[in-house]
Amino acid sequence: MRIKSALAAAAVVALAAGCGGGGGDSGSSEKPGQPVKLDFLSLAWQKESVAANKQLVDEWNKANPNIQVTYVQGSWDNVNDQLVTSFEGGDAPDVIHDDSPALSGFASKGYLLELTDKLPAELKSDIPQAAWDTVTFDDGKGNQGIYGVPFLQESQVIIANKKLLDAAKVRIPTTDEPWTWDEFAEVSKKLTKGDTYGVAWPMKSPVNKTLNLALNFGGTFFQTGADGKTTVKVGAEEKEVLQRIHDQLYKDKTADTSALGMGTADPLPGFFADKYAMLPVGVYLRQQVAEQAPDGFEWVTLPPLKGTTTEQGAVSQTLSVAADSEHPEEAMKFMAFFLNGPNQAKLAKGDWLLPTSQKAAADPAITTEENGWDVATGTAKSLVVAPFLKVNGFDEWKSKVATPVLQEFFANKISLDEAGKRLVEEGNEVLERYQR
Repeated sequence: MRIKSALAAAAVVALAAGCGGGGGDSGSSEKPGQPVKLDFLSLAWQKESVAANKQLVDEWNKANPNIQVTYVQGSWDNVNDQLVTSFEGGDAPDVIHDDSPALSGFASKGYLLELTDKLPAELKSDIPQAAWDTVTFDDGKGNQGIYGVPFLQESQVIIANKKLLDAAKVRIPTTDEPWTWDEFAEVSKKLTKGDTYGVAWPMKSPVNKTLNLALNFGGTFFQTGADGKTTVKVGAEEKEVLQRIHDQLYKDKTADTSALGMGTADPLPGFFADKYAMLPVGVYLRQQVAEQAPDGFEWVTLPPLKGTTTEQGAVSQTLSVAADSEHPEEAMKFMAFFLNGPNQAKLAKGDWLLPTSQKAAADPAITTEENGWDVATGTAKSLVVAPFLKVNGFDEWKSKVATPVLQEFFANKISLDEAGKRLVEEGNEVLERYQR
């Protein structure tokens, strides 16, 4: 997922040293008559996104002389380790940009402010419940709460070579009438000719992509029993997408096996050279296609595939308030401004992602046909909370079990049954340690 694996921002912030807006021993209380000072840790990294973030902070500071926000640049590469240090040191930033999976652990440790009763009604109602579900977690004492405001999400789409689609005379899918997985397989066959493969599946990091797509067929990969314990589940629903991708690689031979070890953007040179007709990728990759495509190269964004549904797992980028912030009310006021409809549209445009705000989703700037924005924005209706992101121990299962097992499966070194067996048996050993 790009939210976790984006290229690092140029500067890596030493949070413990650089942020003093929190409480604890920071000694940052303002004198009477002085403006309230807030630190805002931003993980924006693309040029357009950083510019949009800084512009909004400047607008806020000009309009609110009594509440001044300092923009602090962070990096996705190591933010959570640095946040732990700053939380424990009592000097965390007041307003924290992160992603929804990270909030669970921070919430259970008491590092983040619970926001349910602090959210302005307009902000709460503008964001659908499905997005709020991505930031709702247990506080470690059995109480569910909201620990961040979700504002950007990612969907999986297909970026395709328009010239090759036209030449093959295939039906162009729409968000109302998407391709089924069966249609996608047939189209891939028609597009596989000579030196051209119908599709490239970059699977260097296979877990989030396949688990999110598995929801097309109702595959959840985890189940919670009557005893409250969560175990790994790999049944028919979970195997559907895995088998279909494997068939394209080794049965239909419509997918290039040499692309398996690639990261998301690595197939782009081959895509531009007609080696690959279609790329199933995160919606944000449209930016690199738009910027790097050769003159005259025509491409289109196609909507998510349909199994029994088009549902995909959603991860949200979020803003949270540190639990020990000296100015939680002011921090919430800034967040409500930063994440209103028009501003979310600016942030989504800068990051090439989907806003959670319903007002932002209707903004003409991100509903235009140019660069596939209309299709991208239309995919938001397919996003549901990714159930695996609520599983305690998922990160270890993902890194130590699922990643190597799925890499072996897609490399045709083990069968699907063997992959399923290992995901369950080795995975349950990992989860057991988190549930004692």
